[in-house]
Amino acid sequence: MAESVSATNELPSIPGDPSPFVRFWTSLRKNNSAMTGLGIIAVFAVVAVFAPALAPYDPLIQIIGDRLTPPLTDGYFLGTDDLGRDMLSRIMYGTRISMIIGVVSVSIGSLVGGLVGMLAGYFGGIFDRITMRIIDIMLAFPYILLTIVIVALLGASLVNAMIAIGISQIPRYARIMRGSVLAEKESDYVLAERSLGAKDGELMFSTILPNTLAPMSVQATLGIGEAILSSAALSFLGLGAQPPTPEWGLMIASSKEFVTSAWWVVTLPGVATLIAVLGFNLLGDGLRDVLDPRLQE
Repeated sequence: MAESVSATNELPSIPGDPSPFVRFWTSLRKNNSAMTGLGIIAVFAVVAVFAPALAPYDPLIQIIGDRLTPPLTDGYFLGTDDLGRDMLSRIMYGTRISMIIGVVSVSIGSLVGGLVGMLAGYFGGIFDRITMRIIDIMLAFPYILLTIVIVALLGASLVNAMIAIGISQIPRYARIMRGSVLAEKESDYVLAERSLGAKDGELMFSTILPNTLAPMSVQATLGIGEAILSSAALSFLGLGAQPPTPEWGLMIASSKEFVTSAWWVVTLPGVATLIAVLGFNLLGDGLRDVLDPRLQE
């Protein structure tokens, strides 16, 4: 009996049939939105990794005599800020900080939220009711307000900002994972595995989890862009990165008084934030189109 069930679950190998990754990459390459976003992210990733080699100046060096130098003047491609620091170098180093914030925050939110959603959806009962009511309470707070409250409790710093953003993202990942698990746990393939004696842990993490990664991957991609935007907002409010850290939101906050007299010190970090968030949003939309079978033609 066990042999017959397992045999029905195995698909015959077809010579020349591409692997799932090849099929996914082929579909992704056909999606203009995804490829545009991926290209933008790739550029920012290269800048983040090689910032020390690419930046023309030390981002913390102050040359007061060159303060507020306009772009394309005296060897400063993007000009200088009010303390004579090179804007291009600071934006490059800010890319590294923003990318780390996005990845770490989303990792916290997706891992914790995914685990909570997995357990709640699979076991149900009193654990599901209690955890979902806690999630409902967290969702009742506006996202940025909840983040500010957590940072205020932990203290203003870059690390605490990443933790706060990650905690604030937990509810959405928990909801997505719970809904996916509820849809999958009564499927025929799960029931077949259970009838063969599979343990709960094996069913959750080896059987169900791979089939819930598509919506989580889309949300994680969009969440990185949102985390970058949230970190900039926290730094602007003085609750994130602290001076003299070259972080985009802090750069905008520290130079806002020069918005009319030296437009570049405020505009350029804002443009960098906009393009980075746009890249992740485009990739997230493209992944949704590729991974959602309902959107396939």
